[in-house]
Parts: sequence; C-alpha cells; structure tokens
Amino acid sequence: MSTIKQFQVTFDCAEPARLAAFWCEVLGYVVPTVPEGYTTWEEYHHSLPPEDEIYFACTDPSGVGPRVLFQRVPEGKVVKNRVHLDVRVGTGLVGDERLATLEAECARLMALGAKHVLTQRADGVNESCITMQDIEGNEFCLA
Repeated sequence: MSTIKQFQVTFDCAEPARLAAFWCEVLGYVVPTVPEGYTTWEEYHHSLPPEDEIYFACTDPSGVGPRVLFQRVPEGKVVKNRVHLDVRVGTGLVGDERLATLEAECARLMALGAKHVLTQRADGVNESCITMQDIEGNEFCLA
C-alpha cells in the first residue's frame, strides 16, 4: 500500500511576486516568512546569483492545502493549460444560490485583475461553474 504524499502546484510565470499575491487573495493563502537575515523577499532574491530561479510561494495558513509555487520562466504562456485549479466556492450549493455565489466570487476576482471567460449554467446533469483566467492568462474554474 502506498503512502499519501504531499504535493505542491507549480506555475511557470513572468512575474512570480505579482502572481503569488493574486493567488493568495483567491485562495486565502499567505506568503511564507522571509528567510532569516532578510527583511523582504525582494531583498532575498536580489542576493541570489543571477542564474538562480526567482520564485514566490503561497501556503495554506491552516496547513491543509498544497503549497503553490510561482517560478519565473523566460517564455510566455502560449496555449491553454493542460491542468487547472478548480476554486470550490459553491460546494454544497445548487441552482440559483450556487450561481449567485459563483458570480459574486467572479466579480471579486475580476477586481483583482482576473478575466471572466465563460459561465456554464446548470443543465440538469452538471451544476454551474465559471471559467476564468488569472492575471497572466492561466485558466481556472470557480466551481
């Protein structure tokens, strides 16, 4: 029998600090404490050799959810994500109540710079969900 493993979700991106701040707001996560000897993450990253990766992470303050890491890469996003996050804000809700909850969260995230892509309304088989893009164009769903 295999043991349960912890995992992190890693995003390649252009602006790790900005994307980490966005996802902290979306998920209610926090940026971990700055390494000892530094007052800011920016100061820490400036101390690294130029060839080292620049990254920022977000963690679940309760310790339950996975760590989310944002690492700078030179190339931009060119195609649809093969994996995406479902941000589950409507769990247990159905019909109009679920849709209203999803739309309210969509409006909150749009104010942070996210883009609304598509609202899929309940069809008798599946409940409503909203497809969005984060501030660098990564797709995610409100479910």
